[in-house]
Amino acid sequence: MNKTEALPPETPAIRIKGVFTEKGIKISDKQHVDELSQRGYGTAEDSELLLTFHEALYLLDKGVLEVVDRKGRKTDFQNLLQRYGKMNENAWAEYLAYRDLRSRGYVVREGFGSGVDFRVYERGEYSKDTAKYLTLSIQEGKPISLADLTNALKQSQSLKKELVLAVMNRRGEVVYYSVSQLALP
Repeated sequence: MNKTEALPPETPAIRIKGVFTEKGIKISDKQHVDELSQRGYGTAEDSELLLTFHEALYLLDKGVLEVVDRKGRKTDFQNLLQRYGKMNENAWAEYLAYRDLRSRGYVVREGFGSGVDFRVYERGEYSKDTAKYLTLSIQEGKPISLADLTNALKQSQSLKKELVLAVMNRRGEVVYYSVSQLALP
């Protein structure tokens, strides 16, 4: 090969195969189950690992995961996002918040309900300590009821966690706001 020929762009090798289910993406290979769960991904179910849709989207985007349906047909990022969006109207905002937090080095786990999307662990604290933050993902310009915000705040206070709003702005960037209760004298 002479020096003027361009090398093909490198693509990361897809290492993990997952199967689409209505509840998430199932990983069956024992080695990959252990590897992913040690890094804070998925929930163990029998000898398999169930990834949430935002976890699968993140790993798919990184080139680490290949998703197939039950018939063995590949599912790309866009198709998986569309399927997830049919189940959750806030799918895009949740994914962007998840991706941003993971890229900053946090371990991000599924929330506890009541409007809380994620539990966020400080860097290096996953499996050593409890999550410090609870995160609620919202889209700029899309209203959230005061009751939903109050419920999320009460839940975070009862668990002694800090509530953080992850707001996706119109450009797709995520901006974080700390939420606390104001006690007037």
